[in-house]
Amino acid sequence: MAASRSFARSLPALRAASPRTAVATISSARIAASSAARSLATSSGSSSSVLASQRASASMPASSSSFVATRRLHATAQQLAPATTSAATTATEYPTDHTQIANPIDTTNFIDNNFVSSKATTWIDLYDPATNNLVTRVPQSTDAELRAAVASAQQAFPAWRATSVMAKQQIMFKFVNLIRANWDRLAASITLEQGKTFADAKGDVLRGLQVAETACGITTQLTGEVLEVAKDMETRSYREPLGVVAAICPFNFPAMIPLWCIPIATITGNCIILKPSERDPGAAMILAELAREAGFPPGVINIVHGSAKTVDFILDEPAIKAISFVGSNRAGEYIYTRGSANGKRVQANLGAKNHAAVLPDCNKNQTLNAIVGAAFGAAGQRCMALSTVVMVGETKEWLPEMAERAKALNVNGGFEEGADVGPVISPESKKRIEDLIASAEQEGATILLDGRGYKPEKYPNGNFVGPTIITNVTPDMKCYKEEIFGPVLVCLNVPTLDDAIDLINKNEYGNGAAVFTCSGSTASRFQKDIEAGQVGINVPIPVPLPMFSFTGNKKSIAGGGANTFYGKPGLQFYTQQKTVTSLWRSEDAISTKAHVVMPTHS
Repeated sequence: MAASRSFARSLPALRAASPRTAVATISSARIAASSAARSLATSSGSSSSVLASQRASASMPASSSSFVATRRLHATAQQLAPATTSAATTATEYPTDHTQIANPIDTTNFIDNNFVSSKATTWIDLYDPATNNLVTRVPQSTDAELRAAVASAQQAFPAWRATSVMAKQQIMFKFVNLIRANWDRLAASITLEQGKTFADAKGDVLRGLQVAETACGITTQLTGEVLEVAKDMETRSYREPLGVVAAICPFNFPAMIPLWCIPIATITGNCIILKPSERDPGAAMILAELAREAGFPPGVINIVHGSAKTVDFILDEPAIKAISFVGSNRAGEYIYTRGSANGKRVQANLGAKNHAAVLPDCNKNQTLNAIVGAAFGAAGQRCMALSTVVMVGETKEWLPEMAERAKALNVNGGFEEGADVGPVISPESKKRIEDLIASAEQEGATILLDGRGYKPEKYPNGNFVGPTIITNVTPDMKCYKEEIFGPVLVCLNVPTLDDAIDLINKNEYGNGAAVFTCSGSTASRFQKDIEAGQVGINVPIPVPLPMFSFTGNKKSIAGGGANTFYGKPGLQFYTQQKTVTSLWRSEDAISTKAHVVMPTHS
């Protein structure tokens, strides 16, 4: 693993370039040709001129490149012509520490299989959560760039839809292999931008990779159905792609959520426009590079950036037929309502308050370890984080021991050896979390383990909150009613299993719930009576593997669980059903009289 600080977000790899090239120099003739192509876009704001610029640039022959040592996140525009240069990181060269980056450069769009420098006038600064040093600037993609992404997807759709499922499958196989080859590189991007520990970031990539692997075998679910319904008449039902679809991704899973969307959307014949979180788009940009290398044609995958303006464009653009979203309730309900009103399909995973009921007969050691890991992993920034534990009967006496195990976790920069918990995403998030902890104290709860004010010696400026355990919580407290989305575990006490089930079912969220017990009958009772859509029995984070589907419900999924990600429901979301009834009778060729009665197909 090399310690290069260069980082591939904006610059694609030349087909002829060495995979270890950090920054390449290019001929002045090619720079001039590329500049001429880019001037087309400058002279016109239309999406067609932007696409013409990209295709003109892409058609130029690759020139020889030479290695230039650098410690920049990207190569600069002065050094390299956009959309023509080698990647700034490779599968073996990527960041391995939190050293400040010299001269970070701007994130680009990915349109028509080219990395396109944005002409944005509004930029969003992105900081390393462990240090709050600047990593890059993310553009608010311009109207012309957003329209160009749509035009690219629309232009690509007819040919991609007509591409055989076997050809698509071969591209997906290559995509999966490239993700595996660039696994550490993707994880490093996540650690640098989002703050996860490197080991946890690798898990982020893995859970997305599993969806891509499953998509390779999705051909068996696209066979359709046929039945001879009458003499010489048959009815056939099958699924077709929607066209152009979009995904609006959250900050907490920079690789997994794009990979929940890209493989299923594209293997079923759609073209996708992806908006990664403006807080950590690096992993998505690497995935775009890998998708192009795998053989996805221009326009099948496009990436744009921004915040509310880009979201509203996606919601209102008539060419976009379906939208996938993961994020907060406030944003998700807005997206679901406005998108649905515009006639689009919307699948939206929202907030959560996941509970675990701890029974006295459980395996105590396994339970305490499972709860601590599920509550504080990823600094609690998971929609399936175990944020609430319901201690049944005498199990409340175990809380001090749980606190000792949480206290032993190593809170540190994500690249540090042995780090268990990294920082939260931003200073604003840190303040919100610490304010919720303070509110619990004010409302009468007990702060058994207090992580406020924690500062690792090496990272005094990071957004760190240590593991926090709040006990003696009641359902009316703010810390219980609101999603904290941080390394905070709230603990409630109840006397019986019935009370635990009743308390959990009264919560408005329904992503997941778990029970820890050694009793099969108790587990069966919990499984049947609990309302949450995903249930774990001695499993703290019961997220299904991609052969199933993410089946949260209630306020955790917009529309009460109307549309869910991956698995068979995910395939159905990205396709529409068509039913064809056909009749081929030899006597029709010689019949001279029309039949006017109601057809009965008998």
